[in-house]
Amino acid sequence: MAWTKYQLFLAGLMLVTGSINTLSAKWADNFVAPGCGGSQEHSFQHPFLQAVGMFLGEISCLAAFYLLRCRAAGHPDTSMDPQQPFNPLLFLPPALCDMTGTSIMYVALNMTSASSFQMLRGAVIIFTGLFSVTFLGRRLALSQWLGILATIAGLVVVGLADLLSRHDSQHKLSEVITGDLLIIMAQIIVSIQMVLEEKFVYKHNVHPLRAVGTEGLFGFVILFLLLVPMFYIPAGSFSGNPRGTLEDALDAFCQVGQQPLIALALLGNSSSIAFFNFAGISITKELSATTRMVLDSLRTIAIWALSLMLGWEAFHPLQILGFLILLTGTALYNGLHRLLLSRLSRGRPPAEEGEHERLLGGPRTAINDAS
Repeated sequence: MAWTKYQLFLAGLMLVTGSINTLSAKWADNFVAPGCGGSQEHSFQHPFLQAVGMFLGEISCLAAFYLLRCRAAGHPDTSMDPQQPFNPLLFLPPALCDMTGTSIMYVALNMTSASSFQMLRGAVIIFTGLFSVTFLGRRLALSQWLGILATIAGLVVVGLADLLSRHDSQHKLSEVITGDLLIIMAQIIVSIQMVLEEKFVYKHNVHPLRAVGTEGLFGFVILFLLLVPMFYIPAGSFSGNPRGTLEDALDAFCQVGQQPLIALALLGNSSSIAFFNFAGISITKELSATTRMVLDSLRTIAIWALSLMLGWEAFHPLQILGFLILLTGTALYNGLHRLLLSRLSRGRPPAEEGEHERLLGGPRTAINDAS
């Protein structure tokens, strides 16, 4: 069946905004500017402030939700699931996981390339699968276990490619290793977030946009308040500001004043997350979860290609192999092989009805998986 113009628009929106989200964050990290008090030029390394901006973008999903609800109220023929009463504090535990995981990932992005960052995020499949078995009592199919094993192999290859491409500097090499490990750690936390969302959120039939926005509100308020103690906590080698503290928001604003393009990069990161979430949720409803997965893989290719074109990273052939293995693992875990086999045999795709709800009702993708 041919796609409608609206579906093509959603696919393009998801691909473009998803790529902008990672690339704009890395673009901000690449800037060098003086800070407060006439300090020397230094890299813009403010991961926690960037995470605050990301949550600000998620909050805008609440506005989108209420706009959709007003539209549904004004058009009786528009279908929108009725919202059951729920306690907003249900979103606090997954919001804390989101806040922690996102902050760690922004720290890691300073230490590794944008493409490796995006590829290594595929580790979420491993831990989500294991946690869903342990805490939700799910039984994974053989293809899902094979997908997990393939993902592990892909991560090893991508990590090796990352190390070989940075062999010129021992300092950079240690940074890459630390960054890769931090990304894996962040995916463990994100996996816990997914399990919590599956167990506590989806049972209450909460609209995904409302869930994203509410989690974003909790994350924004808590992390914004934490910026105050972070201003005084020493961080040693993990600090990227002249004061050597965990985060220096004042230094960040001074750098933005000296280099206004940093503000543009931060705005791109904050605004793209809202559009990306909206497009991803709409793709799942309009087409299928498998389509969303394929588009997300294309996003990785776009990020990789643009990073190479901009000279942000060096090419290594192992990255191609690693990406293909990761893509195979993702496809096996999400059941894409069954869909392809059904297409080839010209039969009806299995579980076609459930395909549209896979990302919203299952633990395989967080409702705000875009940071």
